Amino acid sequence: MTVSTVDFERCYRAVESRDARFDGWFITAVKTTGIYCRPSCPTPVRPKRENVSFYPTAAAAQLAGFRACKRCRPDASPGSPEWNVRGDLVGRAMRLIAEGIVDRDGVAGLARRLAVSERHLHRLLLSELGAGPLAIARAQRAQTARTLIETTDLPFIDVAFAAGFESVRQFNDSVREVFALTPTALRTSGRRRGDVVEGALTLRLPYRPPLDWPALFGWLRVRAVPGVAHTNGNSYRRTLRLPRGAAIVSLEPVNGHINCTLKLESMSDLTTAVRQCRRLLDLDADPLSVVEVLSKDRRLSSIVKKHPGLRAPGAVDGPELAIQAVLGQQVSLAAARTLAARLVTAHGDVIKIADPTLTHLFPGADIIAEADLSKLGVPATRRATLHALAAAIARGTLTLDPGADRAETFHELLALPGIGEWTAGYIVMRALGDPDTFLPSDLGIKKAGARLGLGTNPRAISEHAAAWRPWRTYATHQLWATLTPTPKEAS
Repeated sequence: MTVSTVDFERCYRAVESRDARFDGWFITAVKTTGIYCRPSCPTPVRPKRENVSFYPTAAAAQLAGFRACKRCRPDASPGSPEWNVRGDLVGRAMRLIAEGIVDRDGVAGLARRLAVSERHLHRLLLSELGAGPLAIARAQRAQTARTLIETTDLPFIDVAFAAGFESVRQFNDSVREVFALTPTALRTSGRRRGDVVEGALTLRLPYRPPLDWPALFGWLRVRAVPGVAHTNGNSYRRTLRLPRGAAIVSLEPVNGHINCTLKLESMSDLTTAVRQCRRLLDLDADPLSVVEVLSKDRRLSSIVKKHPGLRAPGAVDGPELAIQAVLGQQVSLAAARTLAARLVTAHGDVIKIADPTLTHLFPGADIIAEADLSKLGVPATRRATLHALAAAIARGTLTLDPGADRAETFHELLALPGIGEWTAGYIVMRALGDPDTFLPSDLGIKKAGARLGLGTNPRAISEHAAAWRPWRTYATHQLWATLTPTPKEAS
């Protein structure tokens, strides 16, 4: 399946101008060479119009018989922001596949998670994306394999299973088909000095510029829970809870990408760890599209122009974010951080990876649901909310990940004792990565709204904010950024 005739012209103009903003939005396939590329591929000769096809995913291009370009590395493009925006079944499926659910639970597990049949899911993805869930997951596995081949000295048998392949033969066949190179040749040609450090793996996480790292770093720094997260210079470090073990990650901007250094208990968790980091830093965002919409509002225009690369921080773990959101109700950022640190010290798992400052994983929902929280220093009503929230997550009746239905999750959160619209909206915004959540009752939003001449009435502010769709989360962060210091309500 290729893109529509109407979109062809827009895509071809992007290819002609080597517009990097469209990297990850679509794939360019060249019939005469049999390769597929990023729109910004630096090849000196632009392909002729009649020789080009455009595909919505790399998997679709691979199914059509094309192999990845060795020059522009289309498999290393930033993810498509479309999947963050879309709340429908296809968008949820793509986010879950990116999380590795097909590798862990198969297509059957993905279908169960989405409450549809495997046949319907395959038909829907094939119709919209040109590839079914298996092919999309296979393309992702190939990307992970390439990363491990080029940046580690792992034996290929370990690379194969770490990347999610079921056999070495499947791994070899996929690498040759996608990259037109054997694993040995790929390792020889792709080795980049400085990627392999004893006990750690360093990756380059791409993003669409601009990126306002000072604002993003500042947001993360003031919310860093001791023992779980830490800042050092310009680097943000934290522990990660992963399906097969734990990890420690260090994130820092370097020359147009994010340096991501990982220490993993299980290399099989690499894909999940990378996705968690990309979500946390909102690296799949298209900031220029956001600015284009928000700048149409004359009240917001001057604000947005000051921070064109402002991101909407997500979360590495939905339950962790939700628990912290409840702990932060009606207290300052510093107080919320203190409460979270007490919770971690009392109930968090001690991490096996040696580190002087990062010592624990944030406690899981199953632990918090049964824990004695009386010494935490929060009111009994707040403890009841924490227990109810954690129990719902532990039972599986509440799911807080990027594949969850955003509207349903919002109402499920509201049904829990002690969770109101602000907390439910904040959790959906960050834990589920919704780019279009707005918090009109937030005190910081009211204060910023008054400065912009919108008044302080939540209903009036909400009506005005309708013009900011589908980027109201980013508008919220732009408004928060106008306040000094960052409002306590945004904790």
